[in-house]
Amino acid sequence: MNVIRFTDLIQAGRVAGQRVFIRADLNVPQDDAGKITEDTRIRASVPCIQMAMKAGAAVMVTSHLGRPTEGEFKPADSLAPVAKRLGELLGFEVPVVASWVDGVKVSPGHVVMLENCRVNKGEKKNDEALAKKMAALCDIFVHDAFGTAHRAEASTYGIAQFAKIACAGPLLAAEIDAINKALANPKRPLVAIVAGSKVSTKLTILQALAKNVDGLIVGGGIANTFMLAAGMRIGNSLAEASLVGEAKAVIDAMKARGAAVPIPVDVVTAKAFKADAPATVKAATDVADDDLILDIGPKTAQLLADQLKAAGTIVWNGPVGVFEFDAFAHGTEAIARAIASSSAFSIAGGGDTLAAIAKYGIEQQVGYISTGGGAFLEVLEGKTLPAFEILQKRAQG
Repeated sequence: MNVIRFTDLIQAGRVAGQRVFIRADLNVPQDDAGKITEDTRIRASVPCIQMAMKAGAAVMVTSHLGRPTEGEFKPADSLAPVAKRLGELLGFEVPVVASWVDGVKVSPGHVVMLENCRVNKGEKKNDEALAKKMAALCDIFVHDAFGTAHRAEASTYGIAQFAKIACAGPLLAAEIDAINKALANPKRPLVAIVAGSKVSTKLTILQALAKNVDGLIVGGGIANTFMLAAGMRIGNSLAEASLVGEAKAVIDAMKARGAAVPIPVDVVTAKAFKADAPATVKAATDVADDDLILDIGPKTAQLLADQLKAAGTIVWNGPVGVFEFDAFAHGTEAIARAIASSSAFSIAGGGDTLAAIAKYGIEQQVGYISTGGGAFLEVLEGKTLPAFEILQKRAQG
């Protein structure tokens, strides 16, 4: 994927004295008092900002936060807590600028935080007039927010269209490289894990991956639907009986290519969906009418772990069981440990997946952890993200 990279502009000496507009993803969780409860995204944005300042740029940073109503700023929508935390990480105060669309004062070597960009009227609809005003604020636009790469908005797409130079920041560039490595030019065998509660939310992903992967591991409620498609009984387990035909089509598409969707040989069941419900390991053929399947069994976990250890590339989206309940977490832990010990290049994304990675402490053993939930899923669907499309267009001149 050919895009201009911010690091290339810096190395070429083209950033000193320039006004640089960074679209970051600083949409962090806050408690009821407005206190930030998890600052990973803020910490991840620091390298790009420091890079720009060190190169002598006048730096403007913005992001969305929450779901504000356009044109109606409320104190709860403010990026002030984010700017405070960013200042702590940078070692100096970061001023917050409100009503910035018509002009921003910032000197080379300094940084300002532009208030929540989603408050601007026309942001979500990628209003051309708004985008042109944003583009006029800078010499260089840096897209460093993969979490928004699947949206064509004024601060993500329109500004890239009209800015003098539009480029990918280090976070976005790393996502592009990881995605290319995992999907465009993977080391084989390529194994994908797609898990979650519903086939319907990930059907297009399953269909797209079925054309490309060598192994497609399904988990959670999705696996239950595939068990139904394989003619097995699943008791009271979460599934979508109306999508059995689609699940069969995915199995058949994989089979036609000499690939497979492994169906569980054993499962962990309970009679109620509760953390303290007694867990029973049983053969997948022995599921009773009142059973809930809440995890894969140890034999299945071992078979899948062996497959993952032999993979060349692994794509992981979703835990394979109700890993929040310890009795039903063993399958997800086995998958996580297998990925960690595999020599394959692995890329993981999605909120629950990141929670599982954190729970089992394997962050350092995963090749690349994607920061964008919706954007990551759209990539798996085979879609071209708007951010990638416009940056590629701008790189061609």
